[in-house]
Amino acid sequence: MPLIIMPALLPDWLNPDPWLTRARNTDTRAVQQALATECPGIAELAALLSPVAGEALERLAARAQLITHRQFGRTISLYVPLYLSDFCKNGCIYCGFAADRRRSRRRLERDDIIVEMDALKAMGFEEILLLTGERTLHADFDYVRASVALAAERFDLVAVEVFPMTHEEYHILAEVGCTGMTMYQETYDPVVYERMHRWGPKRDYQYRLETPARALAAGLRTAGLGTLLGLADPVRDALALFQHVQTLRKQYWRAGISVSFPRIRPQLGGFTPPFLVSDRFLVQVICAFRICMPDLPLILSTREPALFRDGIAGIGISKMSIASRTTVGGYHDGGAADDGQFKVNDNRSIEAFCTMLKSKELEPVFKNWDAVYRDIAQSA
Repeated sequence: MPLIIMPALLPDWLNPDPWLTRARNTDTRAVQQALATECPGIAELAALLSPVAGEALERLAARAQLITHRQFGRTISLYVPLYLSDFCKNGCIYCGFAADRRRSRRRLERDDIIVEMDALKAMGFEEILLLTGERTLHADFDYVRASVALAAERFDLVAVEVFPMTHEEYHILAEVGCTGMTMYQETYDPVVYERMHRWGPKRDYQYRLETPARALAAGLRTAGLGTLLGLADPVRDALALFQHVQTLRKQYWRAGISVSFPRIRPQLGGFTPPFLVSDRFLVQVICAFRICMPDLPLILSTREPALFRDGIAGIGISKMSIASRTTVGGYHDGGAADDGQFKVNDNRSIEAFCTMLKSKELEPVFKNWDAVYRDIAQSA
């Protein structure tokens, strides 16, 4: 019997529509006030996402860069994703791993995982993000837990971007060495969300929305949020994402929250996004978030082209992936170039990427100093 999910009822704290109206009707004076506000909030974010603010993008970028350098120095933290399994039972219309895609499926076994992790460790990475599709018999909780334990033996930071879990499951992951999780809502528009997720557990909008809070309550130290830009109105999704981050930071003020800005990339299935998110508007979104949340780590992955990543590094963005593979087993045996969850856009080596950063007087950072401070505190 198919899973039937009733349309989501949005919580009181998640209502971006009044601010969407402000974004559409903002004038130059409101943008100037937003840039001058000492502690900007969602009202200022709405102004900075407006078309009028887009005409002043150079001012936004200069402000964002100044804040980024003040908060994070001239550094870019580096991490790497590792796809453990591409089995899935969801019907996400935009994903190359969707259950109806005709493709070979694979999961990494224990020895494969060790080989992949050792290869990434040899590249210098200290932070790893483990990914799977939806919970299946091939990749269930026990599989993820065992994979996290293997990663914790090798890396300072181990995060997961997998299926939503219960409070108890996240607590167990924390005990075996998991430090964080990433969970994109994909879109905060419940009507669009239902249309984009044709079947599977992921159709449950509310359960997914509440997942980062469950993870932080269970003891994970960090949660990564984001929307898949292009599925719905990007301004509305950006405003709702901001509201989500605000709510989590108030409730879990000791935790770390980060935000990513992925755009839809070509994938098996050939889905074309209904909303075009231009390079210029993506820069505007990143700068607006940096100005309104100065201390928030903002992340950009290899979904984006090299030229764009070069330009935005240090201007809002403080963390990036590099040398990424979206295939299962992509680091040791190479994998199939077009057989991943989506096509990587920046295929540069670590060496080439780090050379670029240094040419911009930015320092690539592999070391997780938080782990060092934690060890010192525990031994004191």
